[in-house]
Amino acid sequence: MATTGLDILHIEDDARIASDLQQLVRATGDRVTWEANGTDGLRRAGVGQFDVIILDRMLPDIDGLTVIKRMRESGIGTPVLMLSALGRTVDRAEGLDAGADDYLAKPFEAAELLARLRALHRRASGREHDAIIIHGTFECHVKARTAFRSNRHLPLSPKEFELFRYLIENAGEVVTREMLLRDVWKMSFDPQTNVVDVNIGRLRRKLEEGFGSPALETIWGTGYRLLDGK
Repeated sequence: MATTGLDILHIEDDARIASDLQQLVRATGDRVTWEANGTDGLRRAGVGQFDVIILDRMLPDIDGLTVIKRMRESGIGTPVLMLSALGRTVDRAEGLDAGADDYLAKPFEAAELLARLRALHRRASGREHDAIIIHGTFECHVKARTAFRSNRHLPLSPKEFELFRYLIENAGEVVTREMLLRDVWKMSFDPQTNVVDVNIGRLRRKLEEGFGSPALETIWGTGYRLLDGK
C-alpha cells in the first residue's frame, strides 16, 4: 500500500461505530468520509473519488443491498466491503451477489478489516500483477484491470473482472463452482448459494453481447469453461 493512505467512503448509520472506525483507519494514514444513510452515501459515491467503500448492510432509509445494486447499475465500480451483523453463509452470498466485493460480519477484528481494505485496493489498482493474458479473442490486462474481446472493451464490474481473470487464467479447463467460491469469493462451498450462477450469467452477457459466437461453455453438473471466442 502507498504511504499516502486510502480515501475511504464509510456508509454507516451508527455514529459510535462510525467514530470508532474513523479513528482506526486514520491511525494508519487513511482518510475517511462518513455518510449516515444510504441515500447520501449513494450520492457521495457518485461524485467522490474513493479507493474503497465500507458499506453497512442495515441502513435506516434504503438497505445496503439496494445501495450496492444501485451503485453497480449506475456504473460506480469502486470496490465495496460490506459490513453486517448478519454473518450466515446465505447473508454473505446475498451481499456478494448484490455486487459487493467482500463481506465482513460484525463484530470484526480491526486487523482483519484493515487487511481486507488493502487487499481490495491492491486488486482494484492492479498492483498484484503486471501480465496481459490472451486466450483466443480475449485479453485480460491484469494491471489495468480491463478486459477485451476482439479489441472491444468489456465494461466489467470489479467482481466480474475477478471472475473473468480466474476463467482466463484457467482457459480451456473446466472451472467448478467450488473452485470459484473458494478462490474468487473466498467462501467454503455451500450448495444453497447461487452467487456463482448469477454472476456467471451477468459475465456471460457482457462477454457475448454483440458477438456471434459463445464465450462460456456450461458443463452441466460440474462448472464452466472459457472458450476462445472465435
